[in-house]
Amino acid sequence: MRMSLKVNGQAIETEISPISRLSGFLRDVLGLTGVKEGCCEGECGACTVLLDGQPVDSCLMLAFQAAGREITTIEGLCGSGINDVQQAFLKMGAVQCGYCTPGMVLAAEGLLLANPSPGEAEIRHALAGNICRCTGFETIVQAIATAAAARQGAGR
Repeated sequence: MRMSLKVNGQAIETEISPISRLSGFLRDVLGLTGVKEGCCEGECGACTVLLDGQPVDSCLMLAFQAAGREITTIEGLCGSGINDVQQAFLKMGAVQCGYCTPGMVLAAEGLLLANPSPGEAEIRHALAGNICRCTGFETIVQAIATAAAARQGAGR
């Protein structure tokens, strides 16, 4: 089937199998390997992308469900350099093996777009669909709080 969508700011017109998962389409067809496939069941959050600004598990969506929508992957979030959320992850030591990091960063970005000043409970709730086995969540929560505070200070 034919579909049009926007990925990382670029309009895409493509032919897609009706049974292709969005995660596979992004990784295998578009080469956006920042989208990780961990569990393929919506449990780990490694495949998190922003769909019209909202975090979604791309392994649970069929690619055609994104037709006419806008997708942001970690590659699109950082553009030509790392963004403030990624910088906060580095500063707070919230990155170890890195497998979960793209999904965590996109979940954080989705939260901060919806709620620029989240409390700790809101941050933890936003991360509930993401698993990290290396860092624990304390430094990740601190990184998101740091990014939120920096954005508030910068007037974003």
